[in-house]
Amino acid sequence: MKKDKILLVEDDSTLSLIVEDALIREGFDVVCASNGEKGLELFRETNPEMIVADVMMPKMDGFEMVRLIRQVAPAVPVLFLTARTALDDVVKGFEIGANDYIRKPFQILELLVRIRALLKRSSQGAAEESRLSLGDCSLDFASQRIKIGKGTIELSHTEAVIIDELFRHPNEVVEAKTLMYRIWQNDDYNNLNRLHGFIHKIRKYLSKSSSLQLINIRGIGYKLAISRPL
Repeated sequence: MKKDKILLVEDDSTLSLIVEDALIREGFDVVCASNGEKGLELFRETNPEMIVADVMMPKMDGFEMVRLIRQVAPAVPVLFLTARTALDDVVKGFEIGANDYIRKPFQILELLVRIRALLKRSSQGAAEESRLSLGDCSLDFASQRIKIGKGTIELSHTEAVIIDELFRHPNEVVEAKTLMYRIWQNDDYNNLNRLHGFIHKIRKYLSKSSSLQLINIRGIGYKLAISRPL
């Protein structure tokens, strides 16, 4: 049976050894790097199923490493290990495509639970069609692009996630908390304004469509309405 491969990028050698040992004992295949530059190199060489990365590292930090990885692999799960507690740092991590984060110090059991949850969600998502079409629009989630009429728009990871969820539920109300859970794994009220900001940008993109309209359902969520038959 093929083992899931995890890329662990952590500059604290003691913590790296502890986490590596725990992951191997749990049946994972683990490759390790001590900085973002080496992590990026190993990602390209080993094609892991998941990335667990520190934020603060020498040579290249975790944010920059993941930003570069997201350009070629928008769907691989990423979990950040971070000593930072400022909300802005957590927000930045999610905006460049992180799926989850855990603050140091942490319990190994909690880390393992988070990793298994992300891998399960990723495997379920991989089984679904990544290219979706509605009206005069088509979304390619893997490449993070949406084609509207004859034009193509490059999306951020978060924008692609939101549009994917809306495309899977046309003419249905998608609750704001559903979107927040899919993006940030929680429905913290502090994330609501951020979600509104992404929705505003997506509504501007869809204004170029002759068949789709993104409607705000006040106090609940959003509906992607098809204004003419497919």
